[in-house]
Amino acid sequence: MDTTKQIRDMDDVVVRFAGDSGDGMQLIGDRFSSSSAHSGHDIATLPDYPSEIRAPAGTLAGVSAFQVNFSSRDIYTPGDAPDVLVAMNPAALKVHLNDLVRGGVIVANTAAFTGKNLKLAKYDSNPLEDGSLSGYHIYAVNMVEMVANATHNLNLKPKAIERCKNFFALGLLFWMYSHSKADTLKWLKKKFATKPELIEANIRAVNAGYNYGSTMRIFTTSYRVASAKLRQGKYRQVNGNLATVLGIVAAGLRMGREIFYGGYPITPASEIMHEFAAMKRYGVKMLQAEDEIAAVTAAIGASYAGNLACTATSGPGLALKSEALGLAIITELPMVVVDVQRGGPSTGLPTKPEQSDLNIAMYGRHGEAPMPVLCAFSPRDCFYAAYEASRIAVKYMTPVLLLTDGYLAQGAEPWRIPSEDELPEMDIEPVFGSEDFFPYARDEKTLARPWVSPGTPGKEHRIGGLEKEHIYGGVSHDPENHQFMTELRQNKVDGIALEIPPTEIFGDESDGLLILGWGGSYGAIREAVIRAREEGVKVSHVQVRYLDPLPPDLGDVLKRFNQVLIPETNMGQFRRVIQANYLMKPLGFNKVKGKPFRAEEIYEKIKEIAGEKS
Repeated sequence: MDTTKQIRDMDDVVVRFAGDSGDGMQLIGDRFSSSSAHSGHDIATLPDYPSEIRAPAGTLAGVSAFQVNFSSRDIYTPGDAPDVLVAMNPAALKVHLNDLVRGGVIVANTAAFTGKNLKLAKYDSNPLEDGSLSGYHIYAVNMVEMVANATHNLNLKPKAIERCKNFFALGLLFWMYSHSKADTLKWLKKKFATKPELIEANIRAVNAGYNYGSTMRIFTTSYRVASAKLRQGKYRQVNGNLATVLGIVAAGLRMGREIFYGGYPITPASEIMHEFAAMKRYGVKMLQAEDEIAAVTAAIGASYAGNLACTATSGPGLALKSEALGLAIITELPMVVVDVQRGGPSTGLPTKPEQSDLNIAMYGRHGEAPMPVLCAFSPRDCFYAAYEASRIAVKYMTPVLLLTDGYLAQGAEPWRIPSEDELPEMDIEPVFGSEDFFPYARDEKTLARPWVSPGTPGKEHRIGGLEKEHIYGGVSHDPENHQFMTELRQNKVDGIALEIPPTEIFGDESDGLLILGWGGSYGAIREAVIRAREEGVKVSHVQVRYLDPLPPDLGDVLKRFNQVLIPETNMGQFRRVIQANYLMKPLGFNKVKGKPFRAEEIYEKIKEIAGEKS
């Protein structure tokens, strides 16, 4: 045994796996995240992959990456910069090197650093050999050769052996950071249950990588991150899309309603449809429609039939659904519409996140068509946001739009599974108004109309896209009735504000700088504010979940501070909402690069503003 090797304790580490789209970076990134979670770490992840289905191998455009931040303390983001970069080819190194911390670790697969691949990555010479990486710790390993040696007697084709190299890299990282292999070895047996030769090959690749780290003298130190002190309970790893589905399913079960999902594939929301398809044991009905319009109108029909209905999409699909959303609004049927935002316009950046759909969410329908808009602010928070959207939809008899984004949807965190009594009550009763049934009678508090399934004896009725007569529900062209019904639908949405909880302020209750965030900006803002406050900067943080209607106390909160800064990954959409509603001019901090904010960016902006003020 080599007794010279040491174990060094660390508080947190950021690892980024990067390679060609066919190198399995998302797969091993997910396995490393799972291993970190099983080790008791707090984790946050950031998948990053190209929009092309398969860009030419070895090119800069074809690089796929997965970043994991694992820690012994509470963390809010996947990390600003990786401490370790696993580069499976020259293009991966070229694309991600500038993000790596100075003095960081590079684990490179030398088998891919061929003349052809170096040329594709626009390198004039091999960076592993020309001294250009002298500021980093470089571990250059021929991973393909190592895997070939480990699997030499399995009679596999060279291509199959070469594809196992990602698990060699994973095994090496397991050793470097004192992670157990057990969970991944068990997962491999399940993943390739019908192909025992692939089970054996990948297990050997993992073990080869692990043993390489433990025996080779170039690796003198491995690292250990202690378990985080998380709240007691049962945890599982979730990404935002899965958490969204779980929230809606939990709401449907809690209110005793069957659940229907109508969807159409669109990045980065498609996974929601996949997860709903796996929920049949809970009575979920899932329809993959022929287009976005069919998906939303099917959901409207399911809602009319008494189901808790949902549809999900991204920006382009939300535009296509807009006419049908007007139908859901005028018929006053409950439905949850999830918009997993991505970069636009048009096809734009389909695999990259942005907060650029707020305008269409709030205003993107013809006529006066008010609709509640909520947002989630972390992957695990998608569960609670989806649950709340479902509750509001049914209690107030209205479609509700829930905004997430690609960053939240595909990033992962540990999630403590709540018990049923920890979730808000679904205090929803059918409203009939009187002994006689009228389809547009109203609940006095919520202004909700009755939700009655077609065919219910004595409660037959019709609904549709033409304006309805108040209470009785007949078609009405009366101008006074249209005015009344338009105002009533607006008042119903406005009334939701009465049950929005008081705004929570992290930090000082007044004075100084307030950072106002919404959606996926939460983690970066919170980390930046914590750091700035530790240095004595007077800065606070408010994160808004309810975008329409806004919290009733928000205006008073904003007026208490000297300055308000709104970071958002768009050109200032929420800033304009705040300016219009409260007649104030908050500062904007805008980024549209297809990447979420880094905590460092917001921290530097805080320091800049604090410096200008002083």
